[in-house]
Amino acid sequence: MDRYTEIDEVIAYIHRHLDEPLPLSRLANHVAYSQYHFARIFKERIGLPPLYYVSTMRLQRAKDLLLRTNMSVRDIGLEIGQQSLGTFSTRFTERVGVSPSEFRETAQLAEDRLRSLQQLTEWTRLHPAPERPMTIAGTIESTEPFQGVILIGLFAKPIPEGLPLYGTLLPSQGNFCFTNVKPGTYYLMATSVAWGMQAMDFLLPYETLRTRSKKPIIVTPTTIVPHQQVTLHVPHPDDPPILISLSLLMNRFIQRLPQ
Repeated sequence: MDRYTEIDEVIAYIHRHLDEPLPLSRLANHVAYSQYHFARIFKERIGLPPLYYVSTMRLQRAKDLLLRTNMSVRDIGLEIGQQSLGTFSTRFTERVGVSPSEFRETAQLAEDRLRSLQQLTEWTRLHPAPERPMTIAGTIESTEPFQGVILIGLFAKPIPEGLPLYGTLLPSQGNFCFTNVKPGTYYLMATSVAWGMQAMDFLLPYETLRTRSKKPIIVTPTTIVPHQQVTLHVPHPDDPPILISLSLLMNRFIQRLPQ
């Protein structure tokens, strides 16, 4: 049972009022907590500070508006509370991986990239990795059956935004391994894209199976990171949105393949 279940109500409240100002005081008052106590338990439960979570949800809203409406990029920025077009474009690019305009134009390319992955016949089969420092290895499985590709990566924050520091694609459930990982703190996250999905399904990945480590993985030059056993699951209410463009990650993987 998750602790601090009242945070679920705050998350629902954020979703209902995303187009309104949501200062910390308003969120804390909604559950009758002090701002300090609320911020502490929100971050403990979700992994992110409350206002960072709000900004994340607004960028997710921007992705939706870019693909589902003809609104200008400037108007979309204003819709999510960004008065400056430059600031909106910079933040979107940093956290999604492409500019707002590029993201809007990727729908056809996205389906082509998924078809290219489906046609691959040569995938590197990974065997259980030997335990050694500066290696993060494990096994990924799923609560739901699916045929498709798994995108898995190590991120600097407990949210899949920006390009992963280390990332790859897997053709199925099973082993994964990242070697020569620089000493630091990482969060392991993954999602799946089924072969039958349309571009919109994974450009706006509301329903894709996913997993994330809420606790950081610490890499040092001398210690061995424990084997990571992770399970893809249907989205939970407290899962942050997947901001990074999955189409971009597919393309980066394809470009690394031998020609």
